[in-house]
Amino acid sequence: MTASQKHRDLVAEPMGEKPVGSLSRIGEVLGEKLEERGFDKAHVVLGQFLVLKRDEDLFREWLKDPCGANAKQS
Repeated sequence: MTASQKHRDLVAEPMGEKPVGSLSRIGEVLGEKLEERGFDKAHVVLGQFLVLKRDEDLFREWLKDPCGANAKQS
């Protein structure tokens, strides 16, 4: 599934309890690493983005720490 299709699926309905793997560019490996650190749902990752005051650069840097996301994945 492409990143754009994953994004369309994510925003097509309320986030609810969607797994972290439903986020665009978060595959199985990165999803597992995030889950291991307590970020098991898409809304929890969104919450982290909001905690970082919606600063995209800070969020990208944060994603590198818990799951080792590279620049393209973050």
